[in-house]
Amino acid sequence: MCHEKHHDKVVPGLICDKELCKIREAVCIQVEKIYDSCREKDCIEDARVIFKHNIQRIIDEAINVKCRCAEVVDVYADIEEVPFKRGFFTVDVKFFIRVTLDFFIPENGGVDIVTKKGLVVFDKKVILFGSEGNVKIFKSHFKETCCKKHNHEKHFGSELQQDNLPIAKVEVAEPIALNAKIQDILDKCFEDICCIDQIPRNIADSLGDEDDTTDDNSRCQNDHLPRRRVVVSLGLFSIIKLTRLVQLLIPAFDFCFPNKECIASTDENPCELFETIEFPFNEFSPPQKFDFPGALETEKRMLEEYGTTEE
Repeated sequence: MCHEKHHDKVVPGLICDKELCKIREAVCIQVEKIYDSCREKDCIEDARVIFKHNIQRIIDEAINVKCRCAEVVDVYADIEEVPFKRGFFTVDVKFFIRVTLDFFIPENGGVDIVTKKGLVVFDKKVILFGSEGNVKIFKSHFKETCCKKHNHEKHFGSELQQDNLPIAKVEVAEPIALNAKIQDILDKCFEDICCIDQIPRNIADSLGDEDDTTDDNSRCQNDHLPRRRVVVSLGLFSIIKLTRLVQLLIPAFDFCFPNKECIASTDENPCELFETIEFPFNEFSPPQKFDFPGALETEKRMLEEYGTTEE
Protein backbone atom coordinates (compact mmCIF):
# COMPACT_ATOMS: atom_id res chain seq x y z
CA MET A 1 0.00 0.00 0.00
CA CYS A 2 1.36 3.42 -0.97
CA HIS A 3 2.10 5.99 1.71
CA GLU A 4 -0.02 9.06 2.21
CA LYS A 5 1.04 12.08 0.15
CA HIS A 6 2.31 15.18 1.93
CA HIS A 7 1.65 18.30 -0.15
CA ASP A 8 1.98 16.20 -3.31
CA LYS A 9 5.55 15.25 -2.45
CA VAL A 10 7.07 11.78 -2.23
CA VAL A 11 8.01 11.04 1.37
CA PRO A 12 9.97 8.10 2.85
CA GLY A 13 7.99 4.86 2.74
CA LEU A 14 6.44 2.56 0.14
CA ILE A 15 5.87 4.10 -3.28
CA CYS A 16 3.46 3.36 -6.12
CA ASP A 17 4.39 2.77 -9.74
CA LYS A 18 2.92 6.11 -10.78
CA GLU A 19 5.34 7.90 -8.46
CA LEU A 20 8.38 6.68 -10.36
CA CYS A 21 7.80 9.43 -12.92
CA LYS A 22 8.58 11.97 -10.18
CA ILE A 23 12.26 11.05 -10.09
CA ARG A 24 14.06 14.36 -10.54
CA GLU A 25 17.72 13.44 -10.97
CA ALA A 26 20.41 10.80 -10.75
CA VAL A 27 22.52 11.40 -7.62
CA CYS A 28 26.07 10.22 -7.02
CA ILE A 29 26.57 9.16 -3.38
CA GLN A 30 29.46 7.60 -1.47
CA VAL A 31 28.51 4.51 0.52
CA GLU A 32 30.06 1.38 1.98
CA LYS A 33 29.31 -1.37 -0.52
CA ILE A 34 29.32 -4.93 0.86
CA TYR A 35 31.58 -7.04 -1.36
CA ASP A 36 31.23 -10.28 0.59
CA SER A 37 29.70 -11.51 3.83
CA CYS A 38 29.02 -14.70 5.74
CA ARG A 39 27.01 -15.76 8.76
CA GLU A 40 28.34 -17.87 11.61
CA LYS A 41 26.65 -20.00 14.26
CA ASP A 42 29.36 -20.90 16.77
CA CYS A 43 29.02 -23.14 19.78
CA ILE A 44 31.82 -22.11 22.13
CA GLU A 45 32.30 -25.21 24.26
CA ASP A 46 34.10 -25.27 27.62
CA ALA A 47 35.78 -21.87 27.19
CA ARG A 48 37.90 -20.81 30.15
CA VAL A 49 36.65 -17.83 32.17
CA ILE A 50 39.26 -15.20 33.07
CA PHE A 51 38.70 -13.13 36.22
CA LYS A 52 40.02 -9.67 36.99
CA HIS A 53 40.87 -10.61 40.58
CA ASN A 54 42.06 -13.86 42.06
CA ILE A 55 38.96 -15.76 43.24
CA GLN A 56 40.56 -19.19 43.34
CA ARG A 57 39.28 -19.95 46.85
CA ILE A 58 35.69 -19.33 45.73
CA ILE A 59 36.20 -21.65 42.75
CA ASP A 60 37.76 -24.36 44.94
CA GLU A 61 34.96 -24.23 47.54
CA ALA A 62 31.98 -23.93 45.16
CA ILE A 63 29.73 -26.95 44.80
CA ASN A 64 28.14 -25.58 41.62
CA VAL A 65 28.27 -22.61 39.24
CA LYS A 66 25.62 -21.12 36.97
CA CYS A 67 26.04 -18.66 34.11
CA ARG A 68 23.42 -15.98 34.58
CA CYS A 69 24.04 -14.01 31.36
CA ALA A 70 26.64 -13.19 28.71
CA GLU A 71 27.38 -10.00 26.81
CA VAL A 72 29.80 -9.10 24.00
CA VAL A 73 31.76 -6.08 25.25
CA ASP A 74 34.16 -5.68 22.31
CA VAL A 75 35.27 -7.24 19.04
CA TYR A 76 38.68 -6.89 17.36
CA ALA A 77 38.96 -7.60 13.63
CA ASP A 78 42.11 -7.71 11.50
CA ILE A 79 42.41 -8.45 7.78
CA GLU A 80 45.27 -9.69 5.61
CA GLU A 81 45.51 -10.61 1.94
CA VAL A 82 45.42 -14.30 1.09
CA PRO A 83 48.64 -15.22 -0.76
CA PHE A 84 48.14 -16.15 -4.42
CA LYS A 85 44.37 -15.51 -4.15
CA ARG A 86 43.81 -12.04 -5.58
CA GLY A 87 40.93 -10.15 -4.04
CA PHE A 88 40.50 -12.50 -1.07
CA PHE A 89 41.29 -11.64 2.55
CA THR A 90 41.47 -13.50 5.83
CA VAL A 91 39.48 -11.85 8.62
CA ASP A 92 40.74 -12.64 12.12
CA VAL A 93 38.04 -11.86 14.69
CA LYS A 94 38.50 -11.85 18.45
CA PHE A 95 35.38 -11.69 20.61
CA PHE A 96 35.54 -10.47 24.22
CA ILE A 97 32.50 -11.80 26.07
CA ARG A 98 31.63 -10.80 29.64
CA VAL A 99 29.82 -13.48 31.65
CA THR A 100 28.05 -13.14 34.98
CA LEU A 101 28.42 -16.25 37.15
CA ASP A 102 26.69 -17.39 40.34
CA PHE A 103 28.85 -19.55 42.62
CA PHE A 104 27.08 -21.75 45.16
CA ILE A 105 29.21 -21.87 48.33
CA PRO A 106 28.38 -24.02 51.41
CA GLU A 107 27.93 -21.69 54.38
CA ASN A 108 26.75 -22.51 57.91
CA GLY A 109 24.73 -25.53 56.92
CA GLY A 110 23.20 -23.74 53.92
CA VAL A 111 24.30 -22.44 50.54
CA ASP A 112 25.49 -18.89 49.86
CA ILE A 113 25.36 -17.47 46.31
CA VAL A 114 28.35 -15.34 45.29
CA THR A 115 28.09 -13.45 41.98
CA LYS A 116 31.25 -12.69 39.98
CA LYS A 117 31.95 -11.35 36.50
CA GLY A 118 34.47 -12.95 34.19
CA LEU A 119 35.69 -12.75 30.62
CA VAL A 120 35.70 -15.26 27.77
CA VAL A 121 37.94 -14.73 24.73
CA PHE A 122 36.93 -16.43 21.47
CA ASP A 123 38.89 -16.33 18.19
CA LYS A 124 37.82 -17.26 14.70
CA LYS A 125 39.11 -16.76 11.15
CA VAL A 126 37.15 -16.56 7.89
CA ILE A 127 38.05 -15.87 4.24
CA LEU A 128 36.01 -13.32 2.29
CA PHE A 129 36.25 -11.54 -1.06
CA GLY A 130 37.21 -7.88 -0.69
CA SER A 131 38.25 -6.97 -4.25
CA GLU A 132 41.22 -4.72 -5.02
CA GLY A 133 41.95 -1.03 -4.98
CA ASN A 134 45.05 1.16 -5.26
CA VAL A 135 43.90 4.45 -3.79
CA LYS A 136 44.03 6.21 -0.46
CA ILE A 137 41.12 8.36 0.64
CA PHE A 138 41.81 11.53 2.63
CA LYS A 139 39.13 13.57 4.37
CA SER A 140 39.53 17.30 4.99
CA HIS A 141 38.71 18.70 8.40
CA PHE A 142 39.24 21.74 10.60
CA LYS A 143 41.34 21.24 13.70
CA GLU A 144 41.11 23.69 16.57
CA THR A 145 44.44 24.45 18.25
CA CYS A 146 45.45 26.62 21.21
CA CYS A 147 48.54 28.80 20.95
CA LYS A 148 50.67 30.22 23.73
CA LYS A 149 48.46 33.28 24.08
CA HIS A 150 45.41 31.05 24.63
CA ASN A 151 43.92 32.19 21.34
CA HIS A 152 41.97 29.40 19.69
CA GLU A 153 42.58 29.12 15.97
CA LYS A 154 41.21 26.79 13.34
CA HIS A 155 43.66 25.13 10.98
CA PHE A 156 42.78 23.31 7.81
CA GLY A 157 44.15 19.78 7.43
CA SER A 158 43.36 16.30 6.25
CA GLU A 159 43.42 12.79 7.68
CA LEU A 160 43.51 9.34 6.15
CA GLN A 161 39.98 7.98 6.06
CA GLN A 162 40.65 4.68 4.28
CA ASP A 163 43.66 2.94 2.79
CA ASN A 164 43.87 0.17 0.20
CA LEU A 165 42.38 -2.52 2.47
CA PRO A 166 38.65 -3.22 2.69
CA ILE A 167 36.78 -2.55 5.93
CA ALA A 168 35.87 -5.51 8.14
CA LYS A 169 32.56 -5.25 10.00
CA VAL A 170 31.16 -7.70 12.54
CA GLU A 171 27.54 -7.83 13.64
CA VAL A 172 26.90 -10.04 16.65
CA ALA A 173 23.85 -10.97 18.70
CA GLU A 174 24.09 -11.34 22.45
CA PRO A 175 25.47 -14.79 23.30
CA ILE A 176 23.25 -17.53 24.67
CA ALA A 177 24.51 -19.01 27.95
CA LEU A 178 24.34 -22.78 27.43
CA ASN A 179 26.26 -24.20 30.38
CA ALA A 180 28.80 -23.46 33.09
CA LYS A 181 30.81 -25.87 35.18
CA ILE A 182 33.85 -26.15 37.39
CA GLN A 183 36.58 -28.25 35.80
CA ASP A 184 39.06 -30.22 37.86
CA ILE A 185 42.66 -30.53 36.79
CA LEU A 186 42.45 -34.31 37.26
CA ASP A 187 39.78 -34.44 34.54
CA LYS A 188 41.61 -32.34 31.95
CA CYS A 189 44.99 -30.66 31.78
CA PHE A 190 44.87 -26.89 31.38
CA GLU A 191 46.24 -26.03 27.96
CA ASP A 192 46.01 -22.23 28.14
CA ILE A 193 47.69 -19.87 30.57
CA CYS A 194 46.06 -16.57 29.52
CA CYS A 195 45.34 -14.24 32.41
CA ILE A 196 43.81 -10.80 32.92
CA ASP A 197 47.15 -9.03 32.31
CA GLN A 198 46.98 -10.13 28.67
CA ILE A 199 43.57 -8.53 28.15
CA PRO A 200 43.24 -4.91 26.88
CA ARG A 201 42.85 -2.48 29.79
CA ASN A 202 39.50 -1.02 28.71
CA ILE A 203 37.98 -4.51 28.41
CA ALA A 204 39.35 -5.62 31.77
CA ASP A 205 37.84 -2.48 33.35
CA SER A 206 34.41 -3.51 32.05
CA LEU A 207 34.42 -6.29 34.65
CA GLY A 208 34.15 -3.67 37.39
CA ASP A 209 36.13 -3.20 40.59
CA GLU A 210 34.79 -5.76 42.99
CA ASP A 211 35.94 -6.01 46.58
CA ASP A 212 37.56 -9.43 46.75
CA THR A 213 38.50 -10.02 50.37
CA THR A 214 38.41 -13.79 50.03
CA ASP A 215 41.73 -14.01 48.20
CA ASP A 216 44.86 -12.04 47.52
CA ASN A 217 44.20 -9.71 44.58
CA SER A 218 47.48 -10.52 42.90
CA ARG A 219 47.17 -11.57 39.28
CA CYS A 220 48.48 -14.60 37.44
CA GLN A 221 49.92 -16.36 40.43
CA ASN A 222 52.24 -18.90 38.87
CA ASP A 223 53.83 -20.15 42.08
CA HIS A 224 51.27 -22.91 42.30
CA LEU A 225 48.97 -24.69 39.87
CA PRO A 226 45.28 -24.06 40.56
CA ARG A 227 43.25 -27.15 41.31
CA ARG A 228 40.05 -26.08 39.56
CA ARG A 229 38.86 -23.55 37.01
CA VAL A 230 35.55 -22.33 35.54
CA VAL A 231 34.51 -23.02 31.95
CA VAL A 232 31.35 -21.98 30.12
CA SER A 233 29.63 -22.98 26.89
CA LEU A 234 28.06 -20.21 24.81
CA GLY A 235 26.05 -19.97 21.61
CA LEU A 236 27.09 -17.09 19.33
CA PHE A 237 25.46 -15.75 16.16
CA SER A 238 27.45 -13.31 14.02
CA ILE A 239 27.67 -11.80 10.52
CA ILE A 240 31.06 -10.82 9.13
CA LYS A 241 31.34 -8.43 6.17
CA LEU A 242 33.99 -6.86 3.96
CA THR A 243 33.07 -3.41 2.62
CA ARG A 244 34.66 -0.65 0.56
CA LEU A 245 33.81 3.00 0.08
CA VAL A 246 32.44 3.39 -3.46
CA GLN A 247 30.44 5.91 -5.44
CA LEU A 248 27.00 4.77 -6.58
CA LEU A 249 24.55 6.43 -8.93
CA ILE A 250 21.00 6.28 -7.59
CA PRO A 251 17.71 7.91 -8.55
CA ALA A 252 16.49 10.71 -6.30
CA PHE A 253 13.07 12.31 -5.90
CA ASP A 254 14.00 15.40 -3.88
CA PHE A 255 15.68 16.52 -0.68
CA CYS A 256 14.31 14.67 2.33
CA PHE A 257 12.62 16.74 5.02
CA PRO A 258 10.75 15.46 8.10
CA ASN A 259 7.01 15.36 7.46
CA LYS A 260 5.88 15.38 11.11
CA GLU A 261 6.48 17.48 14.19
CA CYS A 262 8.44 16.23 17.19
CA ILE A 263 6.57 15.02 20.25
CA ALA A 264 7.88 17.16 23.09
CA SER A 265 8.40 15.87 26.59
CA THR A 266 9.06 18.72 29.02
CA ASP A 267 8.93 19.23 32.75
CA GLU A 268 5.56 20.96 32.34
CA ASN A 269 3.68 18.00 30.86
CA PRO A 270 5.22 14.70 32.11
CA CYS A 271 1.84 13.40 33.28
CA GLU A 272 0.22 14.20 29.95
CA LEU A 273 2.83 12.08 28.20
CA PHE A 274 2.37 9.32 30.79
CA GLU A 275 -1.37 9.26 30.10
CA THR A 276 -0.67 8.26 26.49
CA ILE A 277 1.10 5.05 27.60
CA GLU A 278 -1.17 2.01 27.71
CA PHE A 279 -1.31 -0.07 30.86
CA PRO A 280 1.15 -3.00 30.51
CA PHE A 281 -1.21 -5.88 31.26
CA ASN A 282 1.21 -8.46 29.83
CA GLU A 283 3.85 -7.49 32.36
CA PHE A 284 1.50 -8.47 35.20
CA SER A 285 -0.04 -11.49 33.45
CA PRO A 286 2.54 -13.15 31.19
CA PRO A 287 0.91 -14.82 28.16
CA GLN A 288 0.30 -18.56 28.28
CA LYS A 289 1.85 -20.98 25.85
CA PHE A 290 -1.02 -20.89 23.36
CA ASP A 291 -1.06 -17.06 23.44
CA PHE A 292 2.70 -16.63 23.14
CA PRO A 293 3.79 -15.91 19.52
CA GLY A 294 5.40 -18.98 17.97
CA ALA A 295 5.52 -21.02 21.21
CA LEU A 296 3.43 -23.94 19.93
CA GLU A 297 5.43 -24.14 16.69
CA THR A 298 8.70 -24.05 18.60
CA GLU A 299 7.53 -26.79 20.95
CA LYS A 300 6.50 -28.96 18.00
CA ARG A 301 9.90 -28.57 16.35
CA MET A 302 11.69 -29.41 19.61
CA LEU A 303 9.61 -32.55 20.03
CA GLU A 304 10.41 -33.64 16.50
CA GLU A 305 14.12 -32.86 16.94
CA TYR A 306 14.49 -34.84 20.16
CA GLY A 307 12.30 -37.69 18.92
CA THR A 308 9.58 -37.43 21.59
CA THR A 309 5.83 -37.10 21.30
CA GLU A 310 3.24 -35.58 23.52
CA GLU A 311 1.30 -37.94 25.69
